[in-house]
Amino acid sequence: MSLELAGGVEQRLSDSAYVERVYRAGSVAGPVAARMRSVANSNWELVVWCDRGETHVSVRGPETGPTVLELGPGAGETLGIIFSHGAFLAPMPVPALVDTVVSSPHTTARSFVLQGEEWEIPGYDNAEVFVDRLVRAGLLVRDPLVTDVLRGDGTALVTPRSVQRRVVAATGLTQGAIRQIERARQAVLLVQQGMPLIEVAQSAGYHDQPHLARSLTRFTGRTASELRRGDGDEMLSLLYKTDVEVRP
Repeated sequence: MSLELAGGVEQRLSDSAYVERVYRAGSVAGPVAARMRSVANSNWELVVWCDRGETHVSVRGPETGPTVLELGPGAGETLGIIFSHGAFLAPMPVPALVDTVVSSPHTTARSFVLQGEEWEIPGYDNAEVFVDRLVRAGLLVRDPLVTDVLRGDGTALVTPRSVQRRVVAATGLTQGAIRQIERARQAVLLVQQGMPLIEVAQSAGYHDQPHLARSLTRFTGRTASELRRGDGDEMLSLLYKTDVEVRP
């Protein structure tokens, strides 16, 4: 596993086939932004956070557009488990979670309720233990075909219609929507690294710079110049390179 520290967020890869990444924020010293801009995201995640001494747990579905969250002065540490494409909660279909947040009906500092059962709140270092328990309980399942398809691997034994149906069932999004979102997220990373926009467009698989500009506005709510310049009062949600094949 690798550890990274960026933008006040500590994150790591996971060796679980069900987990894309684990992150935590609020435990790293540094200036606190007034708000967070959540960039469109094709994965769903489980989020645990503290606000004014109270613990909250939510399942956050894929997001097809940007949202802005005001960060109050009482906000504490946040933990997130980002699940891999193809992994989903069997009793909670992902298509119904798109652009939606479902909160646990009851939480304490140590436990929360999910699907009528009480679970111990996971930590940054033992998130995979929690995930394994979900798998053993039959709540968390995985369609490996979806992971392979989005990585660009062949699916000669499955019809295109069947592939599309399984991708939507497991992710809540079409292959096209996932690739568009992931392309935009990768473009943001390149823009922030200072790469010339014409090279960003070529590297991320856009037709031209206007195509790139429209995508950034749609999925981040910011222009390339605004993303490059940054905003001291606003932080972007977690961005990272994925294995999704984004080129057409």
